[in-house]
Amino acid sequence: MSINSFIVRSLQLPPRKNGTHAYGLLTASREHTEFHRKTSLRGVNITEVNCFRIQWCSRLSVMFFYVLCVFRVRQDLISNTDPLKKGNTVRTKHLLMFWQPLSVESWIGMRRGSLSDVKDSVNTIIEDVRVNGDKALFSLTEKFDHQKLSSLEIPPEEIDAAYDQVSPELVQALIEAEARITQFHELQKSKTLWLEEMEPGITLGVKTTPLDRIGAYIPGGRAAYPSTVLMTTVAARVAGVPEIVVCTPPKVNPLTLVALDIAGVDEAYQLGGAQAIAAMALGTETIRPVQKIVGPGNVFVTQAKMMLREYADIDFPAGPSEIGIIADASAEPRYIAADVLAQAEHDPNAACVLVTDSKKLAAEVGEEIAVQIADAPRRDIMEKALAHSGYVIAESMEDATDLMNRIAPEHLSIQTVDALSTLSGIRHAGSIFIGPYTPVACGDYASGTNHVLPTAGYAKSYSALDVNHFMKRSQVQMVTREGLESIGDVIEALATAEGLAAHANSVRLRRE
Repeated sequence: MSINSFIVRSLQLPPRKNGTHAYGLLTASREHTEFHRKTSLRGVNITEVNCFRIQWCSRLSVMFFYVLCVFRVRQDLISNTDPLKKGNTVRTKHLLMFWQPLSVESWIGMRRGSLSDVKDSVNTIIEDVRVNGDKALFSLTEKFDHQKLSSLEIPPEEIDAAYDQVSPELVQALIEAEARITQFHELQKSKTLWLEEMEPGITLGVKTTPLDRIGAYIPGGRAAYPSTVLMTTVAARVAGVPEIVVCTPPKVNPLTLVALDIAGVDEAYQLGGAQAIAAMALGTETIRPVQKIVGPGNVFVTQAKMMLREYADIDFPAGPSEIGIIADASAEPRYIAADVLAQAEHDPNAACVLVTDSKKLAAEVGEEIAVQIADAPRRDIMEKALAHSGYVIAESMEDATDLMNRIAPEHLSIQTVDALSTLSGIRHAGSIFIGPYTPVACGDYASGTNHVLPTAGYAKSYSALDVNHFMKRSQVQMVTREGLESIGDVIEALATAEGLAAHANSVRLRRE
């Protein structure tokens, strides 16, 4: 590098007490040098102030000043080794917009609180659909989606025409994803009927049958989700459900239409939001009610599902996306940052939390987020989601596991030295992704597992969507006279003790 012109770029500098930085991007030339005060996070500039210009008379003066600055910077960096120490560059005001310390309690409260906030609005929509049927659906669609529909149903010819608007490569990708999802869900199927003789004369078993008619909600608006079409409807098809209904917001993406065809959906409606859930649960002139509603959605959709469980069963609360990451010092910060942003781009209400025992890792992930978000196409959405995301510093990895079980995240990524050992301590998570080469995107699209998962801590009591959500089980018993004799005394004694004489008599008569 010429002595006449040199550049020192992207120095990580500790701030002075007044909040400004002693050194920044230093540029010098034969005529002058400009000393800029600038904070920088791996090339992401935060502020820039042109502080002063000094005319240098000789090359020797320039070299002397350069050496002096570099020496001072080196000393300052050495003295600030804690990446999360107050005042260090990593904790600058700009970075706090993207990455901040959280408490588990605040996370849980935030994720559950968003549902109750919209309860009154959702109730108004439900009552409108209950009273006015199709008329309400048309008016609500015009109000919320700004679309004036002539028909609620998506015409079959529109689905056929969608193939002309989708590349053969994407069609093939959907076909391959559908095959993998089908393969995994086939493994979940139970026997239609199993019977086992427990003792002579007493045979017990279970008969499994699919539901008659189910509804799947497919989000739209900010993005197209053909993968969710496959996740919800393929599982139902494998279960043997004869009637599969889909609702998705209007102006349906051609790729979503192709997915509807590949999945073998029976009825498809261009209808979104809480009004779609109300229509499937209550029924209208056009849409017959279903037995169960599945699929993710925003807080309005999720709240509607919760409020209408009296009319149609649901899979579980599946609201805005979230990820929890357990990582130790061995983890790669770039991968974690990428996983965080992958969830953040879903929705402004998405949220991400890293639980680690390494302050250094937490700081490095924050830096990587700042780098990777800079040119992200959905940066505006990401920034809103990251405003309520962050990290928790655990005392140990055992403590980290306990904290994550309290969070019970929708997606859980484990990036530790002994990931399987960490997995053994996990009790609550929707879907678990083990190791540095298993991003959540694998399960979102093509590994075969289902990406419709419980959110907001509901993984403590609900499981990921699977074939069993579309099945019901009836217990079966077959008792011979010999078998009745062996348990008759027990039945009569307990029935009499409970004051149910007719119960006891129903056995006594058969034993005479």
